[in-house]
Amino acid sequence: MTSSDLWTAETAARYDEASAAMFAPEVLDPTVDRLAALAGDGPVLELAVGTGRVAVPLAARGLAVSGIELSQPMVDRLHAKSPDLPVVVGDMATATVPGDGSFSLVYLVFNTLGNLRTQAEQVACFRNAARHLAPGGRFLVEIGVPSLRRLPPGQTAVPFDVGEDHLGFDTYDLVGQQGTSHHYTREADGGFRYGVHHYRYVWPEECDLMAQLAGLERESRWGDWHGAPFTGDSESHVSVWRRPAQRWRPAVAERWSALDAVESIVDTGVPSAAASWVVDR
Repeated sequence: MTSSDLWTAETAARYDEASAAMFAPEVLDPTVDRLAALAGDGPVLELAVGTGRVAVPLAARGLAVSGIELSQPMVDRLHAKSPDLPVVVGDMATATVPGDGSFSLVYLVFNTLGNLRTQAEQVACFRNAARHLAPGGRFLVEIGVPSLRRLPPGQTAVPFDVGEDHLGFDTYDLVGQQGTSHHYTREADGGFRYGVHHYRYVWPEECDLMAQLAGLERESRWGDWHGAPFTGDSESHVSVWRRPAQRWRPAVAERWSALDAVESIVDTGVPSAAASWVVDR
């Protein structure tokens, strides 16, 4: 069972309006441009496709786009915009779509990797993305860099949006690498609605290690969708890893066999034949 928060019909109905800034052309167009350039002729898979903020305009460019999404109400919202866009309802760490192993691009944007709130699930997500890629295909992730440098000693909260109609701040569990986003949104009657979102924050180099475990190689990392350099002051990153064009499956199978062997020792205390093979190697 996934650890992700689940969007209900009520929250899905508000999603596009609450995320209106992310639909603005100055935000969305560079995203779609970059993805279309990386995809080539496609096909393309979006993990956590949501209401289709990115998938629908990308499909309008003529690419064959599929999606995986945990929330049926979010899929219903997407299909109200684009009825023929294929979506599998399921966990992005494990669910598969027809044509796995043939996609030129798999992507995961808008901090959604953090929805998986355990490291194991995030690693599984990278493996699932790699499973869907054709040789030479790319996996792209857009995710924020944790704002821990803004935490004074003894403080656990960092504001990320302060305005007349919305107040948002993150609280952190520094030991468990967990974050909680708190949203206070002004309603039409002048009152405020409270919303909360839970996530696991992840560091750029940790993403690189997850990609390596999935048999992927880092190709690029930018500070934004325009291709700005990623620096120590960047608040987010757009990173691309690539499946090698040759000899990928044996390498990944070998890594997975090694990981399974280690898990066998941890779970049972008894080295399996695979574990002996790993030691001999």
